[in-house]
Amino acid sequence: MSVEPVDDAELEEIRRRKLLELQKQLEEERRRREQQAILEAQREAVLRRILTESARSRLANVKLVKPELARAVEDYIIQLVQVGRLTPPVGEDVVVELLIRLDSQGRREPTIRFKRK
Repeated sequence: MSVEPVDDAELEEIRRRKLLELQKQLEEERRRREQQAILEAQREAVLRRILTESARSRLANVKLVKPELARAVEDYIIQLVQVGRLTPPVGEDVVVELLIRLDSQGRREPTIRFKRK
């Protein structure tokens, strides 16, 4: 079994292609992050228009402890305003009610099962 030696030109071509591929992946990742940042900024702007200061403060506090719950409530509020079921400005009392409702839906009571032999 013999292995043919790879000449410098082939090796350089392989390196060049690999470098181009990595650069392309990095560019796509950068573009995706920029797009995500733009969408997040738009989302924050919408929430600033919809929520009162106290409601935003409440959600910010919840976001520190349960970011997924805060995100779900924000999504739900945006959706309700878009379909006309809530009218801005949305106050802290509505946010608290939605937090309680969505948090209780996400929790399941633990069940204990006994297996008898």
